[in-house]
Amino acid sequence: MTPRVTSPVPTTLWRSVLETDEAAVVGQSLPWREAVLADGRFADASVHYAFPSGRQVVLPLVRRRRAVAAARVVSSWPQIWGTGGPITTDGRITVDEAELVWRDAARRGTLSTEVTLRPEADPAWLSAASRAGYAVEAGGSYLLDLAGGFDEVWMNRFRGTARTATRKAEKLGVEVEVDRTGRLTHVYDELHERSVRRRAATEGEPVWLSRWRMSRVSSTPTQVGLVAAAFGKDCATWVARRDGEPVAVIIVLSAGGHAKYWRGAMDKDLATPLRANDLLHRLAIEDACDQGRRWYDMGGAHPDSALAAFKTKLGATLHHTHELRARRLPARLGHEGRRRAEALVKRVAGLGEM
Repeated sequence: MTPRVTSPVPTTLWRSVLETDEAAVVGQSLPWREAVLADGRFADASVHYAFPSGRQVVLPLVRRRRAVAAARVVSSWPQIWGTGGPITTDGRITVDEAELVWRDAARRGTLSTEVTLRPEADPAWLSAASRAGYAVEAGGSYLLDLAGGFDEVWMNRFRGTARTATRKAEKLGVEVEVDRTGRLTHVYDELHERSVRRRAATEGEPVWLSRWRMSRVSSTPTQVGLVAAAFGKDCATWVARRDGEPVAVIIVLSAGGHAKYWRGAMDKDLATPLRANDLLHRLAIEDACDQGRRWYDMGGAHPDSALAAFKTKLGATLHHTHELRARRLPARLGHEGRRRAEALVKRVAGLGEM
């Protein structure tokens, strides 16, 4: 059972395992890894396991460059960088092999090891995580099945309200441009800033505070630029305009069998009545079908929220994800001490910061 271990993982080795795992998601791709490391704040701590059975595992991991050894957090990925988790040669793993990976990973973070599993990961990863002492928190991501091509998606997965909305957008004169060079990513920055200012006005708080709050769940121009540079033509920026004025934008990343709706922004007062977002996603989904992608990943949302309703209207269904955490917090700290220590873990990990 003892595997041969290599860390960090050479690009060629990562690619060889990735190419055999058909269920690998965008967050496990080499361009995504490149963008995370280009951030400059994280060091590569990825691990490759070669088991005697012939199965290989790549576990994407990074750590804070400036963290002291006694307070090291390793993660896959830091929260603002989304889903990572293990990649295997066939997408499968045994419970014993998975437990060995988790125990080794837990030792690599002196304070905490945190991993977000991709949707519908092999159940063995969860069973093994419990055996290895990880805390497990359930989550979800809305995925649209693209099997059968766009005609199948349009007729049998889009709801009638979605088809009506896209037709309305076209009738109202919404024009859409797609760019795959990074030339239009600034539109995301501009519309996101409008959203920040709208929130500040609504909440009655300073703009800087709204900007900080939203930075914990959205991207800065720096992160957008890094991702666009790493993905190249596989980073598509879709912009909806009315009379030449940008009203909504989405950024879609593609890798392997997945197209991922990564970021979006809009001028709510203009985009909503025009149904601009419906049209943007309709075109991006058709494009993903044309490219032969298997899934269109629309990300998470609270099941009872308006955002979840929007995603299900377009045919996406909720798939389970899980966040795993192995933390080394002494029991003698007591409840209040552990609460403060966990808050420190989050600060050290840089969760949500950009």
